[in-house]
Parts: sequence; C-alpha cells; structure tokens
Amino acid sequence: MINALFVESDGVYIGLEGVEAWDIERNAFNCKNGAPAICHPPCKRWGRYWSGGPSAKTKRVLGDDDGCFAFSLWYVRTYGGVIEHPEASHAWKWFGLNKPPKSGGWIKADDYGGLTCCVEQGHYGHKARKATWLYINKIKPIELMWGKSEASMKMELSPHSKEQAKLIRSSKDYKPIKRLSAYERLATPVEFRDLLIKLTSSPSCGERR
Repeated sequence: MINALFVESDGVYIGLEGVEAWDIERNAFNCKNGAPAICHPPCKRWGRYWSGGPSAKTKRVLGDDDGCFAFSLWYVRTYGGVIEHPEASHAWKWFGLNKPPKSGGWIKADDYGGLTCCVEQGHYGHKARKATWLYINKIKPIELMWGKSEASMKMELSPHSKEQAKLIRSSKDYKPIKRLSAYERLATPVEFRDLLIKLTSSPSCGERR
C-alpha cells in the first residue's frame, strides 16, 4: 500500500488498488500511517505565475499553499516517497533544495538523503512537454527518460489581458495554435502516474524513522 496525497477527487489515483488516495475531503494532513507516498501539493503559489499576473484582482503571497508542500516534505523525509512539482518551482529555493539540471539525471537535493531531478511528462503521456521536478527520499531512484520530449499541444498560459492578446495576434508572424485547457495542464497522465507508483514502490525504501 502507498499513499497519494493532495490529489484530485476525480483524478487518476481514485479507486486504484494498492493506493490510498487523500483528496480534499479526506485531508492529507491526517495521513500518518507510515506508508510511502506520492505527493502532489498545490503548485499555484509556487510557480512562475504565483502572483497571478498583472490582471490579478487579489494580491497573492508566494508559497501560500496552507502548508501542503512543507507537510509533503516532512512526510517523504520521514516515511519515504516522492514530491511532484512544476519545473522552476520556488518551493525548491524556499526549502533549501538544490535545483536539478534540465538535461535530466538524479542529483543530491539536500543533507537529509533526498534526491531531485527534472523530467518531462511528455515522455509519459502528457500532450505538452510539461517539465517537472521530482524530490525523493527513502526510496531508490530509477532511470527515467531524460531530456526534451515531443509535444502535440502548447501548454503556455493565455495572455493576461485583452490588450496583450490583441498585440500578439496583430503580429505578422502570428499563427493560431491549440492550447491545453487548465484541466489538461494540471492533469497527471496515467502513464506518469504509473511511473510514480513504480518509483514509490521501490523495494529499497531504506530505513524509515
């Protein structure tokens, strides 16, 4: 049995045999059963657009995720598992984790036995390249598909304002492209989910405290 923390109530972990899913209703902060975990803490306030952009009507606070990332870090350092977050997540610097190279490969993340890497979900079923940072502790790293992946759709966010959109579309080099919806950007592909389960189920989880 492994845990899946901070997952969507209708996501790919729900009802999966061998996985105990903790969505917003179950409250992942109550999970302290000692089993290794796959952690998907909210990333909105940690990403490139953490402030909400120029059009944001409410002032945002960097890292304001109600303690989800901090809990995830405590959990995997204590019981083992993996944390998944977008590439360039400010959480890495905030918590003193080393930034992994875009080219791939596992590197030392901290002085607590953690490792980190950058992998693109486009290798594992995502329609966009979706570069992702992983942090693991007390589980054995496995070889992943490193480097650039192919993308069938764009994942960039839409312009922050009508004026910006108009300026972009007026360019002589502008070509309409199909972009992913917000749900498609955030969704975890089944193939990538299975990869994280394989990683977290590693027989070499190390000594747990």
